[in-house]
This record gives sequence, structure tokens and C-alpha cells, in this order.
Amino acid sequence: MAKRSFWAWGHESDEPTAEQMKTAAGELAKRYKVDLAPVTPPRSTDLSLRKPRITPPSSLAPICDSDDHDRAVHTYGRSFRDRIRAFNLDFPNPPDVVARPRNEEDVEAVLEWCSSSGYAAIPFGGGSSTVAGFEPPEGYEGIVTIDMEGLGRVLEIDDISRSARIQGGVYGPALEDQLRPHGFTLRHYPQSFEFSTLGGWIATRSGGHYATNQTHIDDMVESVRMVTPSGLWESRRLPGSGAGPSPDRIAIGSEGILGIITEAWMRIQARPVFRASAGVTFPTFASGAEATRRIVQTKLWPANCRLLDPVEAAAAAGMGGANALLLLGFESAEVPQGEFIRHAVDIAREAGGTIDEANIRISDGSGGSGGSSDGDTGRQGSVGAWRNSFLNAPYMKNHQAGLGFVTETMETAVTWDRWPNLDESVRAALQDALDRVCGGGTVSCRFTHVYTDGPAPYFTFEGMGRLGAELEMYAEIKQAASDAIMAAGGTITHHHAVGRLHRPWYDQQRPELFAQALKAVKRTLDPNGVLNPGLLIDA
Repeated sequence: MAKRSFWAWGHESDEPTAEQMKTAAGELAKRYKVDLAPVTPPRSTDLSLRKPRITPPSSLAPICDSDDHDRAVHTYGRSFRDRIRAFNLDFPNPPDVVARPRNEEDVEAVLEWCSSSGYAAIPFGGGSSTVAGFEPPEGYEGIVTIDMEGLGRVLEIDDISRSARIQGGVYGPALEDQLRPHGFTLRHYPQSFEFSTLGGWIATRSGGHYATNQTHIDDMVESVRMVTPSGLWESRRLPGSGAGPSPDRIAIGSEGILGIITEAWMRIQARPVFRASAGVTFPTFASGAEATRRIVQTKLWPANCRLLDPVEAAAAAGMGGANALLLLGFESAEVPQGEFIRHAVDIAREAGGTIDEANIRISDGSGGSGGSSDGDTGRQGSVGAWRNSFLNAPYMKNHQAGLGFVTETMETAVTWDRWPNLDESVRAALQDALDRVCGGGTVSCRFTHVYTDGPAPYFTFEGMGRLGAELEMYAEIKQAASDAIMAAGGTITHHHAVGRLHRPWYDQQRPELFAQALKAVKRTLDPNGVLNPGLLIDA
């Protein structure tokens, strides 16, 4: 089995070589007109973590590990600040033990051990959090990370209702591999798909493949089964219900503070056969946003409806840097998509968009008609260039570590009426902070998801920082932009979750009475307060 990297995105085999990091240093030096000395990536043999402070009981010893590399992997996620700390071998508070339950009974036993001993119990899915969602808390005599990879199976498929009972520890690729022989798919593809799990998606209210309509994992959950220190929590399988507040809605987005998601019944679908895609250019980001609003409000529900500003379009889709790009995609297992893509393109053109007929790609599963028929629809031209850039982006960031470069993304959502002001305010806050902290830098934006009542913009910033001061510089930039998002009426997170990183702004966003109600739920389910302490509410 491939060994995960303790600092980079992916496995150890995905870590950049010294030569690749030298090349990255040269590219950044040229871009920012600075001198950069090449660096050598750290290795597992460089690790020297604090010794484990606790020992698991003999009954749990076979599923527990305290190896330095394993504990390092389970300390940080993969945000900018995570990578910098791990790259610099900065692990002051690693978990003492990593437990890997083989079944639900093991989960119960580990939670009982932690709860009775007062040890922090940290649920771990795929390790791809960008908000310190599983970073060990301070102030505990023992920390146990509970890695759910051992519960990774599709247990049952109901092909009549099109739903499946799936264990929470299954990784995205393994989930699809198990559904594929039955002709089904969950069709939930976050950028972290390769290194994230079903339980993690549910716990963090993940946003996935679809840019419109059913975009969040919420929409796909039929029922949830969760192990808590007080017992099992399982909701009834139902297509919908008006019977009081939904127990599923308590579990979804709970970020591991109430229980550990061991199973869920999920709504699945037949695998798509019919596809269509198009890349429409616009003279400005604002005109592209207007086209996007009109398209989504017709309720055509494109699977892909992502708008890239000129900077994003140049970097990720190979365009010249003068125009915005709207990526449109439709897919279905049953219905040809040619008519839908043409309606969407017509709306985009009416709003000032431009596209050649030859660049409207349609595949009907049998050769197609009209436009360009292509069995690999969506993987050519600007659309294909963006797709490849999107999938490779986390890996490319590995090459830039340890050079003083400061870069990160921030996502939010806001109603259409407030969107222009939020865009202006956040860009200004980011650029001002970059100018002040880094002496300049670049800000870009794209829509990752769109709703009838507003977009989910995703900002990217980068600047050349000072080696050794990256974390402080990043924190100042993050603070300025987050404050601007809140002041403009946006959410502090659309799909990255709250974690420890977003907690200050989440406290501003959620009603205080809701926080009190959530504390009461936690006291009932986790009376000793050991599950992921400090997330969403105070420990």
C-alpha cells in the first residue's frame, strides 16, 4: 500500500524531487524578480516527534500505532499553513496514538477508552482538511486520532430506490470502484476526491461535482449512522420527512464533535452517458457573472457552470488574460444534452458571451448529431485545460513549499444582490494586504458553484513572502479578507468547513442561541467533551 506523505499532497511517491523544487524556485524567482535558493524536501527519516504519552489497553493494541511518520500524517491537513509547518518539521502537538478501527465495535471501544480516560478523540477521514479540521487540541494528557480507513465498503445497494448503504471510511476512488460494476455512481467529486472519505464529506458538508442543483453532500444523504460516546445515533431511511428537525441535519456538518459517522445510506444515480460542454468567453468577469445568473435562474441545472476571471482563465485554461471564461457542462444517464447546452449557450451569448459553434461539444452516446460530437466531451480545448489544471493544482503546490511563497484560496457564498460589493471588497482587502505584507501579489476569482439566489466565489491570492515569516504574513492576509467577507454579507466557508481556522468568523455568523443549543446536544452525546474539542463550540 502506498505510503502517504507527511507534508505534501498525495503519497511519498508524489513528493517533488530536489530538481523539481529547484525548477519551481527558478520560476518564482523570475515571476517576482527575486533571488531564491533551491531547497531540499524533508524526509520521514528527519522526523523526531514527542514521545507518546499514553499506551492503549491490550484489547486495542492490535489496531493502534504510535509510529512517528504515522502520527505526523495525522497531525495536519493540507492547507498552506499545514504544509509550511510540516515541511519545516514543526510538530509540537502530534497525536499520541493512531487507532484504525476494523468495525463499528472497534469504534465504540476506542471512544469508550478516550471518554473514560479524558483523552481527546479526533475523527480522521482522508486528511485533506484545509481548515485544521482534525488538528490535535492543546491541553489534553492524551490525544487519539481515529482513522476510519478500515471501514471502507459499500455494504448494500437498493437499485429500486437508487440508494446504497456505505461505510464512512471509504475513500472517493474506492467508493466509485465499488458502485461502478452495478452501473451506479454517487457522482460527488470534490477536488480532494482522491484523499477524502464519505464520512468526511458528510461531517464537513462537502461540495462536489455539480456546480448547480445538488451540489452539497447534504442533498445525497438518505440517513446517517453515527457512534457517539453515549450510544448509537441512526436516522430512518426516508426520501423526505416533515417530522420535526432532521436528525441527519445535526450529523451533517458536525465536524466530528458529536460522533463518528460509521455508515450512511446515500442517494446514488445511474452513470452518465449523454454529455455536452462549452467554454464561453466574456469581455469582463461582471458580464460573465450576469450570464451565469441568468443561466442558473432558468433552472437548466448544468453540472458544470464555473466562471473564471481573466487571471484564472489565463492560468488554468490557457487563455490570453483579457477575457473571463464560463465553463458549461451537462450530463445525464437517460436524456440527450444537446438541447440543454444550446439553451445555455444562447443565454450566455445574449449576455455578451462569445463561442464558436465548433467549440460546443456534444456526446449522445451513439455518435451524436449537431455541433461537435466527442466521446471525451469536456476534456478538450479550454474546458479540458481547466479540468487538468484543477486536478493537478494540489500536487503543483508541493513544488513551491519552503521558498517563502505565500498562496492560498478562500471560498464563500453570497446572494446575487450583494455579489458585486463582496467581489470589490474582498479583492481590495486581499490586494491591500498583499501590497502591505508581500510588497505586491496577485488576486483572482472563480465561481465553483452557483445557485438561483447567489454564487459561491473562490478567491486565490499569492505573493512573495519572507522565508521564515510565511505563517505570520499569511495570517494577516487571511484576517483582512475574512473580515471583508463577513462585512459584505458572505459566509466564512461554502464547502471547506469551519475547523479551527474559521472559528472566529463562524462565531460571528451563527446565532448565539444556536451555539447554546449545539452545546446542549454535545453534552448529551459527548458528556466528557472528548470528541474533536474546540471545533464549532468551545471545549
